[in-house]
This record gives sequence, C-alpha cells and structure tokens, in this order.
Amino acid sequence: MNPLTVLRDSLYFFRRHLVSIAALCLPLVILEALCVQLLYGQLGKDASMSYGLLVGLLFYPLYSAALILYLDARSDGHEPLKRNLLARALQLWPSFALLVALSSLLIMFGISLFILPGIWVMTNLVFAEYLLVLRGMAPVAAMRESFQMVRGNFWRILVCMLGVMAPLYLFNGITLGLLPEEVNPLLELLVSVINSFLQLFSTVVLFRLYMLISEAPAARS
Repeated sequence: MNPLTVLRDSLYFFRRHLVSIAALCLPLVILEALCVQLLYGQLGKDASMSYGLLVGLLFYPLYSAALILYLDARSDGHEPLKRNLLARALQLWPSFALLVALSSLLIMFGISLFILPGIWVMTNLVFAEYLLVLRGMAPVAAMRESFQMVRGNFWRILVCMLGVMAPLYLFNGITLGLLPEEVNPLLELLVSVINSFLQLFSTVVLFRLYMLISEAPAARS
C-alpha cells in the first residue's frame, strides 16, 4: 500500500467523477456554508466556533454518507440514483451524527493534550464512518473496529492523510487570508463552498485506504 499510489488513484477518481460528486454533494455543501454565514451574521464574527460545528453536524453526515455510498457503488461498477443515496444518508443521519460528535470530542480532547494525541486519535478513527455506513455498525462499535483496522498501518495512513490534508488546509488558509476585511458576502460564501467541497477529496482517499485494508485479509487467505 504505497501512499503515493493511493493519492494518485484517488485524484484520478475524483477528477473523473467530479461532476457526479458535485451534483450529489454540492447542494448540501452550499446550504451548509450559507447557514453558517447567516448564523455568524447574526451572532457576529467573534462568536464561538462551536456554532459552526453544530451546523456542520446537521449537514456533514448527509453529504458524507451519500458520498461514501456513491464511492462504494462505483467501486462495484454501479451508477446509483442520487435520490436513493440521499434517502439512505438521511436514514443514517442519527447514528452518523452521533459518531461525528463522539469522534470530534475525542479528537479535541487529544489535541488538548499537546496536539500529538489528537492526531493519533484522528488517525485511528479514520475508518469509523465507512464502517458505520457500509457495514451498518453502531457508532462505538465502528470506532473500536477502526482502531483494529489501523493497527499495523498507522504510519502509511498518516502519510496519506498529511499528503491530502496539508495542501487543502494550506489552500484554505491562503484563500481566507486573501479576503479583504470588508468582504462581499457572495465572495465569502463562494470561497467557503470551494474549500468545503475540496475537503471531500479526503473522503475519496480514505475510502481507497479502507478498501485496500479491508481486502488485505481476504487476499492473504
């Protein structure tokens, strides 16, 4: 499992299916960004980031679960209907939202202990969402199983995560830094949507890793 190969294959898939991924996820990404913008417009820019996280908790499980289902279907050669993917994502929302909340709390607790424990926790939880969506596991069971899957693959997974997240965070920081102090709300919304949509590439990369690790025991047997 070469990290560079994983990143290259994921980028090829993301570019090839960009239109389908955008059609599936972009409306929810736009709605999420709009809600966050309106919320902070009312509360002020100095309001706690936790409000934005709560809005994300409403929308992220929907488009993330739909994307995972789409990736799984495409890996089997199927072209699923978007309304079916979204309907299934809506069914998964309660357990997915709980998983995201629990994972976020663990990661933030780890980060409060000098950052490195937070990175360790985040890396070990990377497959929890896929296990919940694709195997129907409960949130806590999916988190435990993710720790098991990561065992023996931690550093390769971490390299892949850094390889995709570092450029995305850098791009996000640059674009936000270039915005003027008195920014046009439409421009601010556009930048937020673009950054959030590009983050979906990490879901593609982690799905590729999930498939490779899931198939490894079968390949050895």
